[in-house]
Amino acid sequence: MRAIALWLGLFLSVSAQALTLDQISSKDAGGGLKQALSQGAGKSVDLLGKSDGFLGNPKVRIALPQALQKAEGLLRGLGMSKSADELVITMNRAAEAAVPEAKALLVNSVKQMSFSDAKGILTGGEDAATQYFRRTTSTQLTEKFRPIVRKAMAKVKLAEKYDEFAGRAAKLGLIKEQDAHLDDYVTQKTLDGLFLMIAEEEKKIRKDPLGAAGNLAQMVFSALR
Repeated sequence: MRAIALWLGLFLSVSAQALTLDQISSKDAGGGLKQALSQGAGKSVDLLGKSDGFLGNPKVRIALPQALQKAEGLLRGLGMSKSADELVITMNRAAEAAVPEAKALLVNSVKQMSFSDAKGILTGGEDAATQYFRRTTSTQLTEKFRPIVRKAMAKVKLAEKYDEFAGRAAKLGLIKEQDAHLDDYVTQKTLDGLFLMIAEEEKKIRKDPLGAAGNLAQMVFSALR
């Protein structure tokens, strides 16, 4: 019985790769897409929402705004390396604490996906699904992330000095206005990191459909190759 099940699974996988997108029903195409997107989004959240999910990943690690990195160097030169390190670590820990809140919103976005949205993702570019998530969830994610980030950053007194210094720098046009407040900056970087990881998962699924969750997902993305 087990051998039959394995053979059947192999048959479905091979058959799926032989189909074209036109041969797959709209219901199955939508279902397969949702399977894959739920998996990719969930994996991205899990990777980031743990200790060192941001801090230990150079692709998403949050540093001070580029315009203020010289100030960071000055702090270190004045013997304030510990304070500078604490600020960078806290920014990343805040992101790691906030990002798990994204999972429910991303899953709901998948459930609410229209036929037109699904078609656009399936026939769009390699990051079409990521752009869909960015368009449909950014506002809600920002509202979810900001209070968590603010609470974490409030523990670091240097953050207050950052806001004061950066506010003056913004008025002089030295940095962007949205980078002048640490809470907003970290919240935006948390979003950017999340969507970057979702984009990477999307590329993996498109490149290797057999790694996608479920037969429907395999069938749909294999047909796109």
